[in-house]
Amino acid sequence: MEEVSTTAFFGDRKVVLFSVPGAFTPTCSVQHLPGFVQNADAIKAKGVDEIVCIAVNDAFVMDAWGKSQNTGDSVTLLADGNGEFTQALGLGLDGTGFGLGQRSQRFAMVVENGTVAHLAVEEAGAFEVSSAERILAVL
Repeated sequence: MEEVSTTAFFGDRKVVLFSVPGAFTPTCSVQHLPGFVQNADAIKAKGVDEIVCIAVNDAFVMDAWGKSQNTGDSVTLLADGNGEFTQALGLGLDGTGFGLGQRSQRFAMVVENGTVAHLAVEEAGAFEVSSAERILAVL
């Protein structure tokens, strides 16, 4: 495990970052992550340097999820173990009523040279604006 500086990670490049409420959860595992894996080449062909999936899970869970989803080099999975990055964005989700603790809302963003160029945040329970196909359309 290593800490990643947002300045270093997002600076001088184009990154598509999407967030899921949790690894191994139904919509995240059946639609959200697989959509980005399947569309990775088309997204990168639009000048994207890296596609990143983040979740408020630990690094071991994210690693296991990536292996189970056969992400390979198409999508980088990063853990926001304490939810600090998610909270800093103001995109936290209180899942305590469902036994999930603090999580992240489902969203996707395009970051160009450290600046958010596009942000799509889903309504609670929805999966419409943050899909790979929708992000591909805005690139």
